[in-house]
Amino acid sequence: MRIGIVGLGRISGAYLTTLAHLPGVRVTALADRDPLRAEAARDHAPGARAVPVEELLTSDEVDLVLNLTIPEAHAEVATAALRSGKHVYGEKPFAMDLVQARTVLAGADGLRVGCAPDTVLGTGTQTARKAVADGVIGTPTAANAAFTSPGHESWHPDPEFYYRPGGGPLLDMGPYYLTALVHLLGPVERVVAAAGRARDIRTIGSGPRAGTDFAVEVDTHVTGALVHAGGVVTTLTTSFDVVASTQPRIEIHGTEGSLSVPDPNRFDGEVLLRRRGAAEWTALPPSAGYSGAARGIGVLDLVTNHRAGLPHRASAEVAVHVLDVMETLLSAAHRRTGLAVSTTCEPPAPVPLDEVAVDGRPFRTA
Repeated sequence: MRIGIVGLGRISGAYLTTLAHLPGVRVTALADRDPLRAEAARDHAPGARAVPVEELLTSDEVDLVLNLTIPEAHAEVATAALRSGKHVYGEKPFAMDLVQARTVLAGADGLRVGCAPDTVLGTGTQTARKAVADGVIGTPTAANAAFTSPGHESWHPDPEFYYRPGGGPLLDMGPYYLTALVHLLGPVERVVAAAGRARDIRTIGSGPRAGTDFAVEVDTHVTGALVHAGGVVTTLTTSFDVVASTQPRIEIHGTEGSLSVPDPNRFDGEVLLRRRGAAEWTALPPSAGYSGAARGIGVLDLVTNHRAGLPHRASAEVAVHVLDVMETLLSAAHRRTGLAVSTTCEPPAPVPLDEVAVDGRPFRTA
């Protein structure tokens, strides 16, 4: 499948590195609002052409548009690509809101639409998912998930978009945690939440604009309780207002034990189990998931399952449900009440541990 990439910012390097090693895909076109960035990216995509965005979206040399633009442009680019008959795989969040998301889906008309994060397809989350499904911790009863940091302005040279609508810790990092929770425990039915911000002005800490102040337009600390369809209750915290923390990323608790799940922003990591009566935690060996994966493995999963006529796992349905959960959390926080989530989804098929060799690197596939 021939891939055209729109948006050559920081994350594009990771995708380009992975795509160069994947079977059955080839990057043929690159586009960015800054033509120099598109030209520079050609060093990582031999044979690809740097073209204007409009040309890429209609090119006969592109089958799938990889949409790595800023959140404000996600829906616009995806809709235009679908209108031109292209499959789409995009970065999270799926869109700025549920209205935009539904507009994108309405234009799919049989085309594949995928969305990050694909980190949940790695051995970390998938091994934990298999353990839960196998009853290792008994019946799941509760979970906690936490992303905390002091904010992205300390390392990102242009961090403003993280603090505008479409950003904030919930919409930026929440998709990793919520997507993992959907894989582990199923969709969310209702939520309660609270939110706020520590300050209204932040300062860029690195790069050529270091010392520049900018306004904060979104909540930078969001916490809530999520009730999953099966009755499990998850406590979620996402924050750009925490200097440091020792909280676990995700824990799943059941009637017979607890699991510590690795960082859902990464593909692998150690899954720890402590069963009732045990004196200490023990590590589970990887038992499911794409092994050795990196950002872009979701594109391989989409292409592979498209050829097989099967649903792909980093799906629009999951991404839209996660967006709905986040939007509902913010609404519940601002309205100071509990709210039902209007969408649902089926958790994607688990990823088995069947090895496929790709240029000497191990990947796992269905």
